[in-house]
This record gives sequence, C-alpha cells and structure tokens, in this order.
Amino acid sequence: MAEKKYYAVAVGRSPGVYTQWFGNTGAQAQVKGFQGARYKGFPTIEEARAFIRERQADIKKGAGCPKQTGKRPTSRRPPAPAVSLEGRIVIYTDGSSLGNPGPGGYGVVIPSPEERREFSGGFRKTTNNRMELLACIIGLEQLETPSAVAIYSDSRYVVDGITKGWAKKWRRNDWRKSTGDKALNIDLWERLLSLCERHDVMFVWVKGHAGNPGNERCDQLATQAAAQPNLPSDIEYEKVFSPAAGKRD
Repeated sequence: MAEKKYYAVAVGRSPGVYTQWFGNTGAQAQVKGFQGARYKGFPTIEEARAFIRERQADIKKGAGCPKQTGKRPTSRRPPAPAVSLEGRIVIYTDGSSLGNPGPGGYGVVIPSPEERREFSGGFRKTTNNRMELLACIIGLEQLETPSAVAIYSDSRYVVDGITKGWAKKWRRNDWRKSTGDKALNIDLWERLLSLCERHDVMFVWVKGHAGNPGNERCDQLATQAAAQPNLPSDIEYEKVFSPAAGKRD
C-alpha cells in the first residue's frame, strides 16, 4: 500500500491540502473538534485535490460553515492562523451590497487551529466592488508582521486587478485606465496595493455560492452587515459619487 503523504481537508477550519497530520499547522488541527469535518489521506496531491472538489460539491448551497465545538482559548492573544500547503496564512473574504450602489457590507474569516476569527462591517451607501476590496484590506490589516498569505475571493474585479497587474498600471498612470478614464475606488486600491507590498499575497479566485465553507460564511457576514440599521457613511464613496452623478462601479 502506498504511503499517505497528502491530507485533504474538504470541510474544516481551513480547507486545503496538507503535507503533515500532526502539529499546529497540520491537517489534524483543522478537523479535530470540528463538527461535520470531511478529510482523507492520499498518496498523491492530485487525488487529494480531487477529493476536496468532490466533497465540497456535495455541500448544499448556502449551508455555510459547520458549527465548531470545544472550548475557546482563554488567552486574549490572537490565535495563530491556519496555513495552506504552501505555508501561507489563509484569509477568506467577501463583499455585498443591497443594490449597487446601496447598503453594503464585508465579511472576513481567518481560520486557525484554535478558533475562527471573523470580521464584518457595513455602510449605508456603497458598492459591491468597494466591499470586496475592503474585505481584503481588513483581512490583511489583522497581520502584525509581514507574512505569506492566500486570500480567497469570488471577486474577479479584485483578483484580476491584482494578479493581472491592472491596479499597478492604473497607479503608474496617475490612476488612469488604458481608455483614459479615471479608475474607480482609488482610495481602496491604494490601501490594498500598500498591503500587498508589505505582505507576500497570493489571490485565489473561488466561485461564489459554490459550497466553499469559508467563503459561504463570509457571504453571510457581509449580507448581515449590509442589512444592519443606522450604518455609517462610506465617506470616500459619497464624496466622489454624488446622487446626481448616478455613477457606480
């Protein structure tokens, strides 16, 4: 029998493929005490990845993350984030707006072997793209030291903007696109680019509402935040886009 070298975690604190079972960054830490965890060991990384795809496809749409069990740590020190196969800290993000523009919110999930850290917030009038950007910013701002990070997002606007170099080109061209039009959301792109220069960030696009537990939870957080009453104003957005202009991203 072939030796198992890859551990596939389809449902757990931080889904992904792991090369070790024990330890704070191993597969066991992602599934121990996690209700409904789904995992298995494989001799090849291809089989491990196939298992994750198949198991996550079985998760019902909108089910969100399984409930975690066990005692929460008593220490106030933030828990060590979970890491992926490449040794990167995993951050799940999502943004939402009820109308575009309209009330909007963002959601961030940073898993760890000890607990899952969650962040969310909203504004009375903003856009989906701004909330997608802000979710990434909020997630990266939680890291105290320069780190290798994997951000999971279902926003092509954000992922392509970084991975295809669009945002950097806009910045070099005084925030002008190739068409000559002014780029949108400059304030947030500036913040995100600065954080990407501080950290080693890998952006991973995931299909929205496709059963990925981390991103499903972020979607819940973002939607709930957007629905809250008495939300603050997205000052930069409202300053640039007046009601008369009717512009949106």
